[in-house]
Amino acid sequence: MIRALTGYSTRKPWRVIALWTVLGLALGVLSPMLLSRVTQARTGDFLPASYDSAAALRIAEEHFGLRPDATTVTVLVARADGKPLTAADRQKVTARSAELAAHRVEMPRKEGEPALLVPDRSQTPKLAPAVRAPDGSFDLLTVELTGNQTDEGVQKVFRAFRDDARERFAADGLRTGYTGALAEMSDTVEANRTATVVGGALVVALIVLLNVLVFRSVLAAVLPLLAVTFIGGLASGAVAGMATLTGLRLDASTPGLISVVLLGIGVDYLLFLLFRFREQLRARPEQSAREAAAEVSGRVGTAITSAALTIVAAFATLGVASFGQFRSLGPAIAVAVLVMLLGSLTLMPALLAACGRKMFWPSRSLRRQPAPGSSAERFGLLVARRPLAVLLGSVALLTALAAGVLGIRMNYGQPAATSTPAAATAAEIARTLPAGVSDPTSVYLTGSGLSAAGLDGLSKALSSTEGVGQVAPAVLAEGGRAARIDLYLSADAQSARARELASGPVRATVAAHTPTGAEAHVGGTAAIFADVSDAVDRDLRIVFPVAAALIGLILLLLLRSLLAPLVLMLAVGLGFAATLGASTLLFQHGLGEPGVSFTLPLVLFLFVVALGTDYNILITDRIREEMERPGPARSAVARAVRHTTPTIATAGLVLAGSFASLATTPGSAQVAFALTLGILLSAFVLSLALVPALATLLGRTLWWPLRPSRHRAPAVPAPTPAPYENAPADYAHWH
Repeated sequence: MIRALTGYSTRKPWRVIALWTVLGLALGVLSPMLLSRVTQARTGDFLPASYDSAAALRIAEEHFGLRPDATTVTVLVARADGKPLTAADRQKVTARSAELAAHRVEMPRKEGEPALLVPDRSQTPKLAPAVRAPDGSFDLLTVELTGNQTDEGVQKVFRAFRDDARERFAADGLRTGYTGALAEMSDTVEANRTATVVGGALVVALIVLLNVLVFRSVLAAVLPLLAVTFIGGLASGAVAGMATLTGLRLDASTPGLISVVLLGIGVDYLLFLLFRFREQLRARPEQSAREAAAEVSGRVGTAITSAALTIVAAFATLGVASFGQFRSLGPAIAVAVLVMLLGSLTLMPALLAACGRKMFWPSRSLRRQPAPGSSAERFGLLVARRPLAVLLGSVALLTALAAGVLGIRMNYGQPAATSTPAAATAAEIARTLPAGVSDPTSVYLTGSGLSAAGLDGLSKALSSTEGVGQVAPAVLAEGGRAARIDLYLSADAQSARARELASGPVRATVAAHTPTGAEAHVGGTAAIFADVSDAVDRDLRIVFPVAAALIGLILLLLLRSLLAPLVLMLAVGLGFAATLGASTLLFQHGLGEPGVSFTLPLVLFLFVVALGTDYNILITDRIREEMERPGPARSAVARAVRHTTPTIATAGLVLAGSFASLATTPGSAQVAFALTLGILLSAFVLSLALVPALATLLGRTLWWPLRPSRHRAPAVPAPTPAPYENAPADYAHWH
């Protein structure tokens, strides 16, 4: 199957290139709009229905008109001169609020922006009075807008509303401040807009620069990016189509993560092919470029397929997760990687066949073998000569980093923001009112004949509960079939303290004082994150072993060995622990954050284990190939490291650079650091040092019970390089 795809693509390259170009461009333009329709940002919607906070959300939607796509902004209104609000001021606040509630906010559009591709988010906001400061210094309003807070169109609508409201209130001598998830997201995006553009440009520049330095070629520097762009456009469209057909809802961060993953692995796979293609052309200058492309693509395509299927299998295990954010991430990444695999087996071989030797123009490297004594060759000899020292050094480094996981804590809140206007407004509110006033924890009750008097006992009990700063009057739904009691906790709703209060004292009080015949559920951000904590803990215990088993099975089938997969799994496991430990040391202990993001261990495990295994597959596949040649295993490892070091080093830097660009995305600093470090450790420590050192020590026993034959004809001739000056005494013997 693999050779059939690569063979057709190298025979009919221009047909394949034309098809990918058309489909990639079309879906690349449409995919942002398609993905925006299948994403959601409300964390509670990802919880199973059995959780308490999920039940509270359903009651809020059914009886209190909470819309699933609603996002709320808290508006602070105060006098510009800092004095307390007067009765006249409050009349002005009421009048201006009525004007804003009746005014439709139009979404700003760029000139020439096609309406078909950019959905119109224009809308009329809902305004309502919320809370008044005890000292009369400000009033709070709630503004409800419709749409995903990560949607650029919704952010534009908010900014248009904000500017209009600020101008209207300023005319009356009043100032305004805005806080809440949408306000924070909008401020953060504005603050990071330049960094995001620069970060993306730097990643592109890194890829081009590395390819120029390695291949000395214009086409080899540019084609990987163009190929990945076309394939990525089709992959994003396929993910959106899959989500639409299956009803799957994606987390708002998933599309961005998919783009980064596809850029990284796509360029990696093309680099695997380019390096081997150049090696083939050097070794057999008489062979036609198309024949070389077909032969190389068929050989490397097997390793690429195994590497891609490892990623797919790892993320497929998320199907057993209970937390919907994980469960939706798995199929999305799997579909995107499968499309990238198809592109790697068709478009990329077609590009090699179409360009031929011109792929490396104007470099003359095809006309000569690499000079003896290169850094890759010296490193290969070092690993082969001193495998035990290399092994012990690698293990010591990884173990020292892995020790950082001791005392690790999970953080279920959003990263703290202290420099945005939204954060400043939240801090101003918290100086006068309970910290949770702009994001209350709510108790929802259902039953027949509920009344304010009947709920008085529960309200009084909640007001004296630990951590509850204030209790709002009960709000009854029509007919008395449901009620809501808002609690303003003394801790920020996204903090660990708020989770402890919601899941502990608050739920205990509600259970003890719920009126007879009524059913109560605790909802709100703090309660949702408390339930997410339970769901994630359960998922981690299930997904980790299932993913490890599937990856091990794929390695078993690929390597046809019992020992080699075990060695690789132990290596990547140590690499995962080292990366997580380093992240804990930096963010939790070094920077003083509450802990590592609750999604980090699972995402890190899947990405570092699955993507890191790509490089292990490449090196072990090459070691096996070299061990099929006559000669000692030590010599085979030295040759394998010499040939694959440039490939793995370049690919690792490209993928690490892609993940590093996530740091420009608000709230992604931990993920960006961990994935970048994990890929670098996987490429440079595991694949180029630890695994080859083990292979040297174990020799052909690594492939037990089916050891590779020493006399099989090699796929690519291995010319004997001339000895270089100051070479070790046994150099000529090994070669």
